[in-house]
Parts: sequence; C-alpha cells; structure tokens
Amino acid sequence: MKKLLILAAALVMSLGAFAQQALWGGQRIVSPEINPDNSVTFRFVAPKAIKVQVTGDFLPTQTVEFEMNGRQMSFDMPGVADLKEGEGGVWSFTSQPLASELYNYNFIVDGISVKDPNNAYVQRDISNIMNYFIIGGGKGDNYLAQDVPHGTVSRVWYDSPNTESKVRRMSVYTPAGYEQSKKKYPVLYLLHGMGGDEEAWLCTGRTAQILDNLIAQGKAEPMIVVMTNGCPQHASAPGESHEGMYKPYNVSSMGGAFESSFGDVIKFVDSRYRTIKKSSGRAIAGLSMGGFHSYHISANMPKTFDYVGLFSAAIMPHEGVSHPIYDNMNEKLAVLFGNNPKLYYIAIGKTDFLYEANVELRQRLDAAGYNYIYNESEGGHVWRNWRDYLLDFAPRLFK
Repeated sequence: MKKLLILAAALVMSLGAFAQQALWGGQRIVSPEINPDNSVTFRFVAPKAIKVQVTGDFLPTQTVEFEMNGRQMSFDMPGVADLKEGEGGVWSFTSQPLASELYNYNFIVDGISVKDPNNAYVQRDISNIMNYFIIGGGKGDNYLAQDVPHGTVSRVWYDSPNTESKVRRMSVYTPAGYEQSKKKYPVLYLLHGMGGDEEAWLCTGRTAQILDNLIAQGKAEPMIVVMTNGCPQHASAPGESHEGMYKPYNVSSMGGAFESSFGDVIKFVDSRYRTIKKSSGRAIAGLSMGGFHSYHISANMPKTFDYVGLFSAAIMPHEGVSHPIYDNMNEKLAVLFGNNPKLYYIAIGKTDFLYEANVELRQRLDAAGYNYIYNESEGGHVWRNWRDYLLDFAPRLFK
C-alpha cells in the first residue's frame, strides 16, 4: 500500500509538472512583443528549422487575380516576412511601427503554417485559426475589453421548422443592465459571411467588445444583438450540436433557405427577450453572404426593419440559382423604400472583389431616387473593414 501511495504521488507530481509546462508554453520568450514605437517583434524557437516566416495583415498585402462568374476579380492576401535566426535557435522579426488596430498572424516553419506557442490569443475564421494582437491608443481600443459595464452573451437554441435541422443555435448579446431592467430594447440582427457561423461576429468581429465600449461612451444606444447561423446545412457552430466534430468549410448558403426561414428567428427573439416589436426597433446587417441575406430579407420583409446594413455584400444569386425570395427585386425594393426606412447603409472596400456588384446596386438605387448612406473604405474583403463598418453603423441605429 505504501508503494502504491508513493507511485500515485509521483504520478501526480509528474502530471503537475506537465501541467505547469503547458501553462507556461514551454518557452521562455515573449512573442509578440509590442515595442514603445508600436513596432512588433515576433519570436519563434526552432533550432532545427531551415526557414521561419511570419504572415499576417500587419504586412503589405499581395493581390491575387482570379475569375468568378465570367468576371476578372482580385483578392488581397496577407504579406509574408522572413525571421532571422539568433542565439539558441530563436528566430525573430520586427515589423514597422503599426497603427492602432487588431492584427492577425501565423508563423510558417519550413512551409508549414503553425500558431505562435507563446500567444494564447487566437481567433477562428471558418476553419482557420489565427493568432492576434491589439495595438491600443486609437481604433484598437474599440476591440479591447475596457473597464466599462459589460453585456451578456448567450448561446441559445430556437425552433426553426422550415429548415432541415428543425432546431438551430444563435448567439445573443444583451447590453449591460438588461437583466436588472424592465425596459424594452431594440434589436440588431447581425449576419456572418460564407462559411461562418453564430460565433464569427463574436470571435473575429469583436462585437461584444465593440458594443460594450460604444454604449459606455454614449455613442450607441443600448441594444440586443442577435448573431445567427446562416448556413442551413448546419444547426450550429462546429462541435456544438449532434452533428459532431466536423471540419468547418467554406460553403455557400445562398439558395433562399435561410432567408425564407428568418421569420423563425424574429419570432423566437420577440418571444424570449424584451424587444421593441416594430420596424423602428429592428435593424439587420451582415457581411458578404450576410449582406446578401440582409439585402434579400429586408426586401422580402419590407415593413420589418427600419435599418439595413450591407457590408461588402454579395447582391444577386449565382447563375442557375432560383428561389421566389430572389424574384422581382426591383418591385420589392420599391415597397421597402416606399416605407421610408430610416437608414439604408452600403459599405465596401475599394479593392473588394464584390466592388462592381455594389456599384451596380447603387446605380439602380440612384436611378430610382432611393436614399442611402455609402461608406467606401480602403482595402478589400477583410474583417478589418467589417469591424470598421460595425463601428460606423451601430451608432446610427435607433436614434
């Protein structure tokens, strides 16, 4: 018995040592290190590596040309920089001074993409896991958890009888003070892009931090934010449903199924939360595919939303896709704008591959004399722009 106790104690000590090693990452280096001039030093220990690089959106982008639906388009890819090997097999690279912002990056070690083992901060975008860092002192402060009252984020399930899964998962942000009050709140329905899910706007979009900070500063009205899963093929984010632990993939969900079932979402939210149950208390916005969904949902429910936001939106369905929800859009837009929405907002980057589609949409709106707000930014089809658009859009709501 005494020997068993000694063996058990040794096992516990061994496991404890392993846990401590895991806790500290196994390396005594700092990476990334934000320097006083806002340059950033990246370090990676790999004494046997031949080549170590870093790639991320803090580096100058590389433009990739491609063809889609008969059109020549371009896409901005993150740049790549080489690290230099130093003493003890520690590779390092220091960037130029960077503006205040949230940045993503990964290492590439002998051609293999790897995460920074010294940085616990990661984001998932579809199936890509990326490290990130935030430089404060400006725009980046919007993405930090500041010392302000915080809202609550819930993951909830709702009945959706018009979809294949019948039940679906969404994420819901309620502002600070919601639980203690009895007042009714307006709702922003915030939709993700292709391949995303109900976690995308929270994780990579930093929605909870953005809303907490804007509301605390008095720049935005306290609001509920509903982030749905716009992929009818899946009931939830990966690993959160009976579907098991499948690999996320970039699947299109632009066939009408999600849009036509959106009434299930509104019905659930209005029954579960204290909401303002009229168009003046509802907004809908989304990025890319979510902008496509917002465009068509708002046009098919013309008395439901007083605020519509299209962020880098796809506009029309792919060739060969047919669904009643996509038919007669000019007539549907006439009804929507005939109800005088308080805000119709279009935002896109100058190098976004969907730029021309948005030009054509604006030409149609201009020809019909419809009012809208247009925000054209630098850059392309990237999260940095979509966070910017949310920062600009949210303060315009529910005034």
